[in-house]
Amino acid sequence: MEFGIFHEFTSLPGRPDSEAFAKSFAVVDAAEKYGLDVMWLAELHFDAARSVLGAPMLVASAIAARTERMKIGTSVTVLPLNNPLRIAEEGATLDQIARGRTIFGVGRSGVVSTYEAYNIPYAESKERFSENLEIIERAWSEPKFSHKGKYYSFDDVTVVPRPYRNGGPEIRVAAQSPDTFQTLGEQGRAMFLSVRHENANMFASYIDTYRKAWQAAGHPGTGRIHLRAAGFIAPTDAEAHARYEPTLMHHYRTQAELLADSAGRLDTPADSSKWKTVQRLRTISYREAIEGTVLVGSPDTVTRKLKALEAELGLEGIQFELNGGGRISLDHETEALRLLCQEVKPAF
Repeated sequence: MEFGIFHEFTSLPGRPDSEAFAKSFAVVDAAEKYGLDVMWLAELHFDAARSVLGAPMLVASAIAARTERMKIGTSVTVLPLNNPLRIAEEGATLDQIARGRTIFGVGRSGVVSTYEAYNIPYAESKERFSENLEIIERAWSEPKFSHKGKYYSFDDVTVVPRPYRNGGPEIRVAAQSPDTFQTLGEQGRAMFLSVRHENANMFASYIDTYRKAWQAAGHPGTGRIHLRAAGFIAPTDAEAHARYEPTLMHHYRTQAELLADSAGRLDTPADSSKWKTVQRLRTISYREAIEGTVLVGSPDTVTRKLKALEAELGLEGIQFELNGGGRISLDHETEALRLLCQEVKPAF
């Protein structure tokens, strides 16, 4: 089991961005010290109240330069927002600086306001994602190539530098919709999915579709599945819940308004699943939340919950969202990280 944490480089309201970076890098240093496998970085734009992580490749390079062992992953690089050749160059450069310790997580994001700010129609996001990913993979695997597509065309391009590893960093793709699971299985791609208020077992049928498509296509093994979920660890269950409840509930409420904004911009019908999710996130209680896949408690409790998930879904890795709402103190966050690495991780 691969253990990672998902980090947003959370803003600190009323305090300078330099302090937000200092706090987040302190978490990075603790992760390297305690033996975390992967530090996963979000890509978040134009949200001063939430995050300073608008340039994750730059931050990943800084992490690569200050660490020697831990891997660095993007969760996710929002491909439709970026020129694929530029991302291929930056990803290869990061891979060189990290000496092969990078994982390239990619997705589309559902934040419509970001697409509008970049003057990219959200309706194009799926096609742009597919074309951009194809270009990046070819840029990393072919010494020189040409491309003629719907959004990009170029002749005889060589991406420099070359990635540290032949073919470039490992790629993992975020999945949510049923058709994505089918496609990723057919393509033999590693995938990760995220849960917030839901229970991860709701994805069981989708995962079964992914595995069947994987095997039908003749790929070795049964697929590669990773999960991102809210989670927090303290010495006792009571301490964990007391520390985590404020940050989790703040995270749910802000996610509700972000999703509502996107649904409104897309004129999503009022009876759609998106608006039902908005209402759920606006009204859910903490007691209801922890009935889903929220991995909160003592090391023994979290180990038990994670082993059940591993058995049920066949997970290869987990990304813990230790501080999605940004309300956890640095001391408590690094203690949770230590307990994760030293008391939960060894059980796997």
